[in-house]
Amino acid sequence: MTPHQTREEQVLERIERARRRKPRVKEERVTLAHGAGGKATQTLVEALFVEAFRNPALETLDDGAVLSVDGGRLVFTTDSHVVSPLFFPGGDIGELAVNGTVNDLAVCGARPLYLSAGFVLEEGFPVDDLRRIVASMADAAARAGVSVVTGDTKVVERGKADGCFITTSGIGVLDGAALDGAALGASAVRPGDAVLVSGPIGDHGVTVMLARGELDFEADLTSDTAALHGITAALLDAVPGGVRMMRDATRGGVATVLNEIAQASGLGVVLDEAAVPVRPAVAGACELLGIEPLYVACEGRFVAVVAGDRADAALAALRGHPLGADAAIVGTVRDDPPGLVLLRTAFGGTRIADMLVGDPLPRIC
Repeated sequence: MTPHQTREEQVLERIERARRRKPRVKEERVTLAHGAGGKATQTLVEALFVEAFRNPALETLDDGAVLSVDGGRLVFTTDSHVVSPLFFPGGDIGELAVNGTVNDLAVCGARPLYLSAGFVLEEGFPVDDLRRIVASMADAAARAGVSVVTGDTKVVERGKADGCFITTSGIGVLDGAALDGAALGASAVRPGDAVLVSGPIGDHGVTVMLARGELDFEADLTSDTAALHGITAALLDAVPGGVRMMRDATRGGVATVLNEIAQASGLGVVLDEAAVPVRPAVAGACELLGIEPLYVACEGRFVAVVAGDRADAALAALRGHPLGADAAIVGTVRDDPPGLVLLRTAFGGTRIADMLVGDPLPRIC
């Protein structure tokens, strides 16, 4: 630190020094924050799992691993689902499990093909509820055009689980525009690129919070859970070679996704708060709870980074799909400040929008 640095430069330098430190889990026990999708999750993943399993496919930390097999390219992903309550307006844990894994494949540019499903059931769990969940999964898989081809079931003692946990894994193939275009990922992001979201954010997280019945607040909201492979394919077809990367905004919300992009690319993201689509009911609930909508999970929205000169074509492609009618261009990628997300507020100021800290939300995915 030099004596002639401005206060802003000093702050940015401290942040950069902190980020250069090797991640280390300081807690002696796992906390709920380690599963919230924010800073604690990132530290846990990088310090323990990546360190132990390190390999090129894992180190990109994308939503799925891109694998070369016999001259073709496959995408493999896995996800666990522990939502509470299990049933909520617009969906349930079964539909969420299918759509979540399909979406992880979709944002990697893959066409989803096959899923596995693993169930951890608590002794005493109602069979009718399980039947309802499985039927929902089957319907969601049929709509997405995928097959559940293998699975596993475990039952634990009463009190050792919260009803039903589901883990799904998925395999998809890169073909068409995804195979012909450049590889998607943070390494492809460039200054001048545009940042888009596919629709209003925060619907799922607020819906689940209200469904828990712990808030004296009512709103006409449903989860946005949906399979995204159709809209991601439409985007790739509309701007071949122009899509840099995509990421579905689940735990940690849009702000955390953008921080992951900024850190992985070494570039800055400037986000326009007024351009981010948020339903009034979501904004009202978040204001009441003191939560920023940018950190609330979605299950049917994704963030896309596209070449700046293709932004309008990308937006038109998203809005031309039923799931993207309210898509918006919400920001730009810049050289500076490297590794940070800046938010231009509705009041005309600018502040850093950091990655989610702590565990402000209930289990939502």
